[in-house]
Amino acid sequence: MIQTTVRKSAVAGFWYPGDPLALVREVSEHLRGVRPYPFALPGRLVGLVSPHAGLKYSGPVAAHGFALLRNRPSATVIMVGPAHRAVFDGVAVYSRGAFETPMGRVPVAEDLADSLIAADPRLYAEPRPHRDEHSLEMQLPFLQHTVGDLEIVPMLMGSQSRAETSALAGAMARVLQDREDVLLLASSDLSHYHPATVANRMDALVVGDVERFDPESLQDRIERSHECACGGGPIVAVMKAARALGAEQAVVLRYADSGDEAERNKSRVVGYMSAGLFAPPEA
Repeated sequence: MIQTTVRKSAVAGFWYPGDPLALVREVSEHLRGVRPYPFALPGRLVGLVSPHAGLKYSGPVAAHGFALLRNRPSATVIMVGPAHRAVFDGVAVYSRGAFETPMGRVPVAEDLADSLIAADPRLYAEPRPHRDEHSLEMQLPFLQHTVGDLEIVPMLMGSQSRAETSALAGAMARVLQDREDVLLLASSDLSHYHPATVANRMDALVVGDVERFDPESLQDRIERSHECACGGGPIVAVMKAARALGAEQAVVLRYADSGDEAERNKSRVVGYMSAGLFAPPEA
């Protein structure tokens, strides 16, 4: 059932500060920690891969992707994440209303959401899985801080099956053929709760798939074990769609684990990656 509503924050005050000024300070601090890249970025940004843990843990890594959007006057962002707290098949699209954080409300790009839903029957309007989900909400404070006029299309994947991933990638590619103003964003953490030495080895395989711009290899990997990335399906779908929209190069901007970024506990860590997908610069 389609509802016109404001989706209230599910994790403000827990996963990130509930006070707007404190939230702005923390986001700003993470962005200030991003050093200039030692290479020239290879063209137009088509997509991002970004982690979604608590801000103090994954924020320093996520900032490396969102730093590419600093002072951007406007953007429409299709956000694709995994559903941690709901079981369903297909892709649940939040197609009406707005998402709210302590920094304000972000409207849904309703016409674009409708076009995506019309593009494939596996995509459908369903707000309920979004109610308590954090994977997309954790992207919003950075987007709100870096982009002036912001609209979003929030989408959650259910099974992350090969068919579901291909359907979503195809729908995004068809709808966005003439929309260079739209940014794709895949929300995913990597391995969970292994010793850092084990996690880093596991994560290196996913990082390598992204660096090679090889969504097929990553799809094979997550079919063998979803443990490699909780949002592997969103990464694959965004990579495939980005490729269809002209992206040719992936750049991993930062990798770290939770033991690097917060409590220095290396016995049980979560892996984080920030990456950009780029189309060649126009001649």
